[in-house]
Amino acid sequence: MLRFLAHSFVTLFLTILTQIGGLAWIVAIFFRRKLIAFIFAYAALTVAAIGVAPSFGRVALDCFDDGPLQVQSWMYCALNRNYVAPELGDVLVDTAKEMDRRFPGTVTLVLDANFPFLDGFPLLPHLSHDDGNKVDFAFFYRDETGYRPGATRSPIGYFAFEQGPTDCPQEWPTLRWDFDILQPLWREYDLDEPRNRAILQILSNDARVGKIFVEPHLLRAMDISHPSIRFQGCHAARHDDHIHFQLR
Repeated sequence: MLRFLAHSFVTLFLTILTQIGGLAWIVAIFFRRKLIAFIFAYAALTVAAIGVAPSFGRVALDCFDDGPLQVQSWMYCALNRNYVAPELGDVLVDTAKEMDRRFPGTVTLVLDANFPFLDGFPLLPHLSHDDGNKVDFAFFYRDETGYRPGATRSPIGYFAFEQGPTDCPQEWPTLRWDFDILQPLWREYDLDEPRNRAILQILSNDARVGKIFVEPHLLRAMDISHPSIRFQGCHAARHDDHIHFQLR
């Protein structure tokens, strides 16, 4: 019974984390060297997902592209969180190209996108990202030498918060994590306001884009407003460490 419960927990955890990891673990259970079998099964399923995902209306973002649009970390690709609807993929490419046109040498970084299969399957800890139509961009950063291409304050692009005033009450439970203990660990970069303002303008002027989520204090600091740019609410994760947007 304990072995069954342990395997069930691992299967559930890997499914929540990667969508296909649970299936790979079920395959591995039938082998003596389960870890090695899991690695091979997971790698095979990950590669297969690239070819199968279009049947579910999603395509994989290129994890090896070194152009103006890049996936921020190999982790997102390894965890199968780099899938988008084809129309959203076009928006990503067009936005990155326009950013590079306005600011030559700019690298636009994608964070969490979606899993390869099944609308409604949650990509935790996000409340959405479940239909191929949502994606997150990393902020653009600079230091005393100027713009830092492809740089983020934290290793995964999330949780390095730009502190500012908020009307949200302190309550529990909540997804509005502060992670105060982590903040001193991150790189001391500043927001590149011209680039962050520009990408918000590009997205808000794109007829294909519906909602854009950014914390209000950042919008005030950048002096930008648009009906499509809004506050995500106090019960969702903070959006002063990244930009979320989605198709109409």
